Amino acid sequence: MINKINRIIFMGTPEFAVPSLQALLDSNENVVAVVTQPDRPKGRGRKLTPPPVKVLAEAHNIPVLQPKKIKTDEFLDTIREYEPDLIIVTAYGRILPGPLLHLPPLGTINVHGSLLPKYRGAAPIQRAILNGDRETGITIMQMDEGMDTGDILLPGSLAIEPDDTSVTLAEKMSALGGKLLKEALALLRKDQLPPIKQDDALATEAPLLCKHEAKIDWTEPAEKISCLIRGLEPWPLAFTTHEDKWLRLFRPQVIQGAPDEAPGTLCRIDKDGLVIAAGRDYLLVSEVQCEGSKRMPVDAFLRGRPLEVGIRFT
Repeated sequence: MINKINRIIFMGTPEFAVPSLQALLDSNENVVAVVTQPDRPKGRGRKLTPPPVKVLAEAHNIPVLQPKKIKTDEFLDTIREYEPDLIIVTAYGRILPGPLLHLPPLGTINVHGSLLPKYRGAAPIQRAILNGDRETGITIMQMDEGMDTGDILLPGSLAIEPDDTSVTLAEKMSALGGKLLKEALALLRKDQLPPIKQDDALATEAPLLCKHEAKIDWTEPAEKISCLIRGLEPWPLAFTTHEDKWLRLFRPQVIQGAPDEAPGTLCRIDKDGLVIAAGRDYLLVSEVQCEGSKRMPVDAFLRGRPLEVGIRFT
């Protein structure tokens, strides 16, 4: 049996979803509509700003739907009028109801940012870095009513580099997502994309990030602190405190060694940055941001706010 895919509805919102939609456009897929989140106020001026997916869709004259609510009969009827053969979702940002998932003949597939069943949930990219993983990936999956519990269709792996942040890793993963999506549709048309049940015993969760996770505990190993800093960029951003003010840290590197100093002690200042003792090894940070200022290299920061070797961050 050859699967018929003539009409596609795409659902996505942030920059991460753009390569998936672009892959469909590059393959001349018939995207009959795009569903994305409503425009949101951004920046200091709180100017109403469209989601990146909307910008791309409108540039290609694709109808854009921005419902405030999707669990309504009215929205379901609107989608039904487009007669989609398949719905494709990449980081839309809301849980989809069962009637919507099962409306198209081929159902709904998702471009998920982890190698399922690992990291089901809203923050799989960040959690992979926070946990010190060396590999992650993308899973094209068949969606069901559960939280990322549907059948696996096509996985693809990707290395996590030591200097990757959630920002840089998301860029690479979104590109991989677009590539895998094209491959999955080609296989689906040939009926060569058999679903594979997830092993629930191997499942882990990737819950939303919280601000309380961002405070650095210097008694932890430097490697774990590095993962925290990189995983929480761009939000909520890891921080330490000095003289009752917060200091955010960026671009960490682990320096091996057995510190004699107490955890959190500033041991050295040089052209590369601040070297701080951790519970195990040392942490070098090359960029910082303090309250009331912008992110900057350490040498620029020190010209206005000198620090002394021997102080202790808390």
